[in-house]
Amino acid sequence: MKRKQEPTVHLLLSGLVIGESPRWHEGRLWFSNWGAQEIIAVDVEGNSEVVTSVPTTIPFSIDWLPDGRLLVVSGPEALLLRREPDGSLVIHADLSSLARGWNEIVVDGRGNAYVNGSNFDFLGGGEFTPGIIALVTPDGSVRQVADGIAFPNGMTVTPDNSTLIVAESFASRLTAFDIASDGSLSNRRVWAELGQGGDGICLDEEGAVWCSATKDGNASEKVDRCCRRSSLTAAASLACSGAKMGRRCS
Repeated sequence: MKRKQEPTVHLLLSGLVIGESPRWHEGRLWFSNWGAQEIIAVDVEGNSEVVTSVPTTIPFSIDWLPDGRLLVVSGPEALLLRREPDGSLVIHADLSSLARGWNEIVVDGRGNAYVNGSNFDFLGGGEFTPGIIALVTPDGSVRQVADGIAFPNGMTVTPDNSTLIVAESFASRLTAFDIASDGSLSNRRVWAELGQGGDGICLDEEGAVWCSATKDGNASEKVDRCCRRSSLTAAASLACSGAKMGRRCS
């Protein structure tokens, strides 16, 4: 049997101030450049563009509505922003009634946006508080659809809009929910045990879930609930990129 070739790693872009939430969209890799409050898009040749600058504190994560408009999670402000065709940013939803801080987002094919967050003051050393998942429907209404998430991180939705999968970083696992026609979540279950961490996740074209689970400079990718491991020179695999092979990354 021919051994599968290990993927190679090369530098695409440097000088970032904490790059997060990579998404493959319309032939380019898009991501949040936290410290510079920017959303950047870069192609495989390294040609980059600042698509928008976010006037709030940190643009934690991004995804797109079915009509192509960009959504940006302004985490510390508990706001979900929307980029209009003219380039302006407007408030898509106010999440402050449910939690103080917000992290990752995924949008399904119906235009429902799922955003996770909590009241846990991670950077300030506060007492741990489990997180939640909120649903923002296309009409802008907001409601909580899941709780008790052990530090919610990357999320993805299967192409048939039937299943949401979320990384629980403090539980080192991927957790799945069934999605109802109204966007509600039910039938919570363990999708995969990671054994370590758990951050960004994505689905590839074959429906396999890839997850970055970083420890001691190693990044574990979860593939169809079977684990492969590749060594990186820096323990900086904060999110899973689906460049060319992925559908949804977070």
